[in-house]
Amino acid sequence: MQSDFAFLVHPRNTLRSDMGILFGRPFALVPEVVWRTALKHLPVPPMVTGKMSRVDLPGKVMGRIITVPLTPTQLLTLPRTKVQARISAAIDMARDLGASVVGLGALTAPASVGGKAFAKRKDIGVTNGNAFTAAMTLQAMEKLTASLGRDPLIAIVGATGSVGSCLTRLYARKHAGRLLLVARNEQRLLALAADVRRDGVEASVSTDMADVSRADLVVLLTSSPDALLRSEHLKRGAIVLDDTVPRNTDEKLLVERPDVLIVDGGLVEIPGFDLRGSIALAPKLAYACLAETMLLALSGHQGHFCMGEAQVDQAEHILELSIKHQHLGFQLAPFRSFGKLILDAPTRTVAAPVEELVSCAA
Repeated sequence: MQSDFAFLVHPRNTLRSDMGILFGRPFALVPEVVWRTALKHLPVPPMVTGKMSRVDLPGKVMGRIITVPLTPTQLLTLPRTKVQARISAAIDMARDLGASVVGLGALTAPASVGGKAFAKRKDIGVTNGNAFTAAMTLQAMEKLTASLGRDPLIAIVGATGSVGSCLTRLYARKHAGRLLLVARNEQRLLALAADVRRDGVEASVSTDMADVSRADLVVLLTSSPDALLRSEHLKRGAIVLDDTVPRNTDEKLLVERPDVLIVDGGLVEIPGFDLRGSIALAPKLAYACLAETMLLALSGHQGHFCMGEAQVDQAEHILELSIKHQHLGFQLAPFRSFGKLILDAPTRTVAAPVEELVSCAA
């Protein structure tokens, strides 16, 4: 039986712009430093900034977007107890509004150890969205590599993370290609590489971003408030699938490297839903982590789902749910680059900018 859900987001580092969209143009005139200081030191409560309903049930609010009042940098650098208390307050709000499951969007997931900080809660189910994100990222990889000729090298940056490890194993179950696994911890990389080599994958490892310059396709799955991928990290003609929010690529790459195609990752179509508010996407699109939360609510799921590293069986289960509810959407969206539709993906023909609100990264 269908239940209600909530999904947590947070402002981007461009606070003035986000606050102007959320609360009105005058709020965009407040200096950036004032907003940052206020969110850091004042007891600003979480707030509902969006509501979702099914197109076929227009009078019923099924989901709410709740904004945690912390910037990406604050989520990752303030004392963890303080950050998790802010996130917990947003989860309390979700519960009080009737949600049975809450999804952790963007950096609210790594800031709470993939949701593990709330594992003891019994009053509401928590999921970090990583299972469906891994499944949708694999589908995007499969489409993009079809244009790269025989035996392309795929670099997965953040390979040992909560999405990356599941994605790597999902890929190994279906393909026998070449992977370059990139992360900070060499021992974890070596263990993951040994794991997938048993499935026939040719896997190498690196802790150096410079090695990414050998890859034909670069998949970004890191948790950082800033852009990590730079021009010198990219092979000529490479494709980048940026599956990070906040994103780890900068628009200046489009000027510095016009030979490179940068694709926004983790996006699914949800034509069966209406959203009042903004999640920084064009209409009828959702991040895969939000879609995972929606699918769990549609199926009446009770209790926690994905916490910490996503597991392959979780990704397969959520894919089954997406097929069951495909009349509402939940399919990989057409490729975009910095929000602009790519007309002939994976070529570099990009449509005019899409007019959309950009308040909170999900």
